[in-house]
Amino acid sequence: MKESAAPGAKPGVRDVPDVAECVEAVFGCKWSIRILTLIRRGVCRPGEIERSLAGLTTKVQHHYFRRMVSLGILRREVYAEVPPRVEYRLTPFGERFVPLLEQIEQLQKDLASTRSEPCERLRAHC
Repeated sequence: MKESAAPGAKPGVRDVPDVAECVEAVFGCKWSIRILTLIRRGVCRPGEIERSLAGLTTKVQHHYFRRMVSLGILRREVYAEVPPRVEYRLTPFGERFVPLLEQIEQLQKDLASTRSEPCERLRAHC
């Protein structure tokens, strides 16, 4: 997991995940939010996720799994079985992070359903 030290943190104090980097990584990807949504709903196996998302390839899926594991959002669980079984689960940080994504998604839905004046002003500046 990539971590960053808090400004003024004492040496030896455990670093915390860089939440801004996590948001950028997840929103910069077409698949991350969809993958996280499925995992939160209990779809944890890569094959199930791939079948659930039309157009998602194994290569791309594994890239995003590795990225989200390195950010500390997901953890990879490997079971010593034949055939081998792998599942991805949200970490405690991931459990706290995903609701932020849901709030942003809800804001987008709210903005789309009500074309408020502040929204129009915001679009004019983009």
